Amino acid sequence: MKARPILVSALLTTWLAGMASAQSPDDSLRVLGPDAGGVPPGEQLTVWLKRGFYEMVEARSAAFEVAIKSEAACRKWQEDRRAFFLEQIGGLPKRTPLNPRIVGTLQGKGYRVENLLLETRPGFHLTANLYLPDTPPPYPAVLVPCGHSHDGKAVAQYQRASILLAQHGMAAICYDPIGQGERYQMLDLSTERTAFEDAAHVPVPHPNVRLLCTTEHTMMAIGSALIGANVAQYRIWDGMRVIDYLQTRDDILPDKIGCTGNSGGGTETAYLMALDDRIVAAAPGCYLTTFRALIDTKGPQDGEQNIFAQISYGMDEADYCIMRAPKPTLIVAGTRDATFDFNGTWDLYKDVKRFYSRLGRTDAVDINAPDAPHGFTLQQREAVASWMHRWLLGREKLIREVDPLPDAFTDEQLREWNQPDWTQEQLYCTPKGQVLLMEGERSVFDINAAAAADLKKTRASVWSGLSEEARRSLVEKVVGSNETLPDPETREAGEVPRDGYTIRKLVLPVDEGLSLPALAFVPEKPAVTATLYLHGTSMAADAAPGGPIEALVRQGHLVLAAELRGIGETETGIGKNEFGKGRFGPDNLDLWTAYLMGKSYVGMRTADARAWTRVLRRLAGEKAPLHLVASGEAAIPALHAAALDGAPFADVRLTGMLPDWESLVGAGETHNQFVNIVHGALRHYDLPDLVPLAGGPERVEISDPVGAMGRSAR
Repeated sequence: MKARPILVSALLTTWLAGMASAQSPDDSLRVLGPDAGGVPPGEQLTVWLKRGFYEMVEARSAAFEVAIKSEAACRKWQEDRRAFFLEQIGGLPKRTPLNPRIVGTLQGKGYRVENLLLETRPGFHLTANLYLPDTPPPYPAVLVPCGHSHDGKAVAQYQRASILLAQHGMAAICYDPIGQGERYQMLDLSTERTAFEDAAHVPVPHPNVRLLCTTEHTMMAIGSALIGANVAQYRIWDGMRVIDYLQTRDDILPDKIGCTGNSGGGTETAYLMALDDRIVAAAPGCYLTTFRALIDTKGPQDGEQNIFAQISYGMDEADYCIMRAPKPTLIVAGTRDATFDFNGTWDLYKDVKRFYSRLGRTDAVDINAPDAPHGFTLQQREAVASWMHRWLLGREKLIREVDPLPDAFTDEQLREWNQPDWTQEQLYCTPKGQVLLMEGERSVFDINAAAAADLKKTRASVWSGLSEEARRSLVEKVVGSNETLPDPETREAGEVPRDGYTIRKLVLPVDEGLSLPALAFVPEKPAVTATLYLHGTSMAADAAPGGPIEALVRQGHLVLAAELRGIGETETGIGKNEFGKGRFGPDNLDLWTAYLMGKSYVGMRTADARAWTRVLRRLAGEKAPLHLVASGEAAIPALHAAALDGAPFADVRLTGMLPDWESLVGAGETHNQFVNIVHGALRHYDLPDLVPLAGGPERVEISDPVGAMGRSAR
């Protein structure tokens, strides 16, 4: 323990001084090169994840071929996936009074609009515009959830779609998703701005709105995942409560409900139609494709569009249609959609059509695929209105928004056909344009934080009744650290001589096509102790002459500076400054790919840390005491490794670590925290629960903890 003062102070000094050394490590200390296929180290993790992803997709396809051989197997396929889907989003809350309020009315040509407020959860309001025909009721009704538009329900294409439905005898209710329109969840009341902080060229829909809707959605996804839910639950429940409301109205036919949406609204339509049998006719637009096509093109999308472990379970996007078969479903897609690949959409449609065929209802599923880009375009709006008229009013009708349609469109005509009837202010449902400015309103973060507090109470009694062995088994299952190599074998990749010690370059193969690097600092005199050194940015960050690692070597330590996957040489860099201005980390797309596969970076990195512990033990000998130093992104996996392996270290020093997960749930804004979370962990344990398993506070020291923004919590 004499080494502790130098160890801790050196680590703190280096870590807090910034990461300049990690940004430009000594090239002589690089270990990895391209693999046998020529893939460079910075791409190997991406390729490895995709290979596993493809295997899961292929397994799902093979299982699907078996499932469609009989109607009974088809029904089981549907039931299993609906149950899985509900479990992965965290189930659904209890129904509470909606307390509906009509706060304004507007009169249009052949229709009228009611501005509505619904309380879908206590203290949590939904803003909606209900477009009603100017003909005698009752009417069928169509939900129109918005896509990722900052102005939400006020956007012209959603107004135009709703008006077209109303002008042809169907009510349409267009509503704001969370994080859009009047329902932003992260207002900045101290500043009024004209443009988004993370997109300075885009005007804000309200002066107190700060971050893009896509940024907000994924921020909300982080806390939702920790409590074993998904931010999609909020979107789904909103839609279900809208149906509840519609069915209370005398002017609505309760058994004639449809749903259509574009892009993010297409996602919500797909989810709702899969889970709510009350939706008779559905038309998800510009969303449905295969996950393989998505991974190979744009990559995973916003937080609500990724359900944990759905690919490993065998649930692809086609299953959203399949779960509702044989109810009428129109797949709406543009052949020039640059976001959701149409080739994948066509492959998806073939699976869906085959499933409907097995159930004897090929007439109930179709595809509308004009030569059009992403968006709720004129061609899509007309097709959707005709589809809804057929299935909700029981009559075939070719509906035209523009008639006759010219052979060629001019830019002026396109602009004219996409003009809104109403301004954003005219469609307001709240007094000040944002629900969070209403007295007593709760945000998603507030609701999730309350759920996390409840989980803390319920899990405490379970945890207290478990033995240490049972606690470790539970943690191992939850974190998914089941890839541990029992006897990891390394190979030498060179040496770097230094004064008084030698740096040995080591390579640890963890799977086909994926290896991890390490630097073993071996003193000339036999080491009396050994340290596993896991830096959060690079194994070379503290390796310079005169640095913290050398200080340990001078004290007689054998130091193994090792990297965990996605750190240092294997950091992918995918997504850097492409999404949320880097708020979700440079590897955010790979994080979501892993999430879809049922993996967490914490779990994978925990397995790596456990493997490196075994390597260190072999290098140091059976009798040498072991120490653990970890910082930043490596700290949480290091704590897990120490806990799961029965406290193998004489002491554990963790720096720059998030001290607990619960505080993250209600934090609102975060920076690069998705890499640190484990789906559903707070149902079973929090980070402080691991300290006793790692040796207790007398052996585990957590210094300079960081908050949700990754900065010192002091």
